[in-house]
Amino acid sequence: MNWFTAPDYWLSRLVLQRALAGLYLVAFLTAARQFRALLGERGMLPIPLFVARAPFRRVPSLFQLHYSDRFFAGCAWTGCTVSAALLAGADSLLPLWAGILLWLVPWALYLSIVNVGQTWYAFGWESLLLETGFLAAFLGNGEVAPPVVVLFLLRWILFRVEFGAGLIKMRGDACWRKLTCLYYHHETQPMPGPLSWFFHHLPRPLHRAEVAANHVTQLVVPVLLFTPQPVASAAAALMIVTQLWLVLSGNFSWLNWITIVLALSALRLPGSVPSVPSAPLWYEIVVLALAALLLFLSYHPVTNMVSRRQVMNRSFDPLHLVNTYGAFGSVSRIRYEVVVEGTLDDVPREDADWREYEFRGKPGDVRHWPRQFAPYHLRLDWLMWFAALSPAYAGDWFGALVERLLENDRDTLRLLRRSPFPPDTPPRFVRARLFRYRYTSWRELRETGACWERSYVRAYLPPTRLAGVVQRS
Repeated sequence: MNWFTAPDYWLSRLVLQRALAGLYLVAFLTAARQFRALLGERGMLPIPLFVARAPFRRVPSLFQLHYSDRFFAGCAWTGCTVSAALLAGADSLLPLWAGILLWLVPWALYLSIVNVGQTWYAFGWESLLLETGFLAAFLGNGEVAPPVVVLFLLRWILFRVEFGAGLIKMRGDACWRKLTCLYYHHETQPMPGPLSWFFHHLPRPLHRAEVAANHVTQLVVPVLLFTPQPVASAAAALMIVTQLWLVLSGNFSWLNWITIVLALSALRLPGSVPSVPSAPLWYEIVVLALAALLLFLSYHPVTNMVSRRQVMNRSFDPLHLVNTYGAFGSVSRIRYEVVVEGTLDDVPREDADWREYEFRGKPGDVRHWPRQFAPYHLRLDWLMWFAALSPAYAGDWFGALVERLLENDRDTLRLLRRSPFPPDTPPRFVRARLFRYRYTSWRELRETGACWERSYVRAYLPPTRLAGVVQRS
């Protein structure tokens, strides 16, 4: 044991690596189950079209070398398998060098997916999983105690996640400075959870106290991660409690969970310390060189954080080694939802038999209570929330979605909770309408059983049919 290692953190490393492997498993499972409709050869944003115009040096990916739906599925399920093996502790059965290489397998596979994922993978937690996964690969296994420098670099990621999010709030929407953002956030967040309705109806003074506590957790507590114990552990524990509170309040994919994983790097868990030999020289050299590289690459995220024009969730290198993060710099006051409907009628009149498609996570039926999906990521539902904010966010994928609904495309329908049409009877026309949604009050919930109330705003997409289809007389 020497200055290079921190044996007291061996249990923290164990829990961190197993939890991270679990998140990798969820991420690959999400990719395996959703990619055909989103990114496949007949997907809404096909990978082959993307890689044909995106150079390898900008978006390095296995799929630059070859793409087929079968190959993508193979990569995704391989990622699931390796992640499950790491979750079970397979790296502890290997030599140190082999354990590192095994951890780099899911990182490389997921990097290949994210770099061709386009708007479906344009979320901060994708880069966060990659940055954390790459660094955690060098935490070592049972052959060596955790390296101090890797533990501190993991805390550096956590610092940037929390401090960056705190800065973007203070510089962004005035409601964060006025402590009023939670008057709206639980109702307007991208994907409410089963308890979000109750969080929204908490007393307003408590909402203000929540925002104030959030500012402390994001702007003050992160500095304490780099102080001696037990202060660092207390800071990490406070962050974990805050993240669990956020887990209860909404569906934010694995953002909260990976933040908890990062906090484990500062949390010194009690337990007897096993006796292990000193770290080999080659390992010390690799880790120190890696630390120097990552600190050098941190220039751009640090510059971004101190800039008055701070941006959220951006990667500064094609390998996603060091990134900038942030969330909810602005908060919507009103919730809008795009409701997609289809009809079998020959003429798409307003009084036609329009039937509504139901999504898995985003609000639709006012009586359908939201479910807990996180850390699983419903990518289409999240993009539908952005589409409701502005048609500009819909881009090319929304028209492709409508086209596949008109075809009753099996892979697309699997992304939904319910299609109103039998598999062998596609709709004649599909349209989209914009509605304003708000949570019902306690009285309205008791009287109607509905957690939402909605009102029509305007047409979002006029009745549309497949090109070349002859209208029946």
